[in-house]
Amino acid sequence: MRGKLVLLVGIGIGYVLGARAGRERYEEIKRAVRGFWNDPRVQHQVEKVEDFAKDKAPEVVDFLGDTAKKAVQRTSPARKTTTSATNRTAPKASGASKK
Repeated sequence: MRGKLVLLVGIGIGYVLGARAGRERYEEIKRAVRGFWNDPRVQHQVEKVEDFAKDKAPEVVDFLGDTAKKAVQRTSPARKTTTSATNRTAPKASGASKK
């Protein structure tokens, strides 16, 4: 369904941009699109899609968060921690780095 809608919109835009019929044809197409969009059946479907998106938004956020965490875990190098490494201090800078 979504693919067909995208195709129709693309064809419509292509026609309008490529048409040589002028302003009258453009206005006719615009009226037809407005009539379609304002149709109660179309608006009912729009409301259903909006409700669906609102219901699924928390699930999408959780899924994306979990996926991002997994991606970070997979791409981060394994960290090795030892007690002796954490107690060391960094060496002092040499005089050559001073200006």
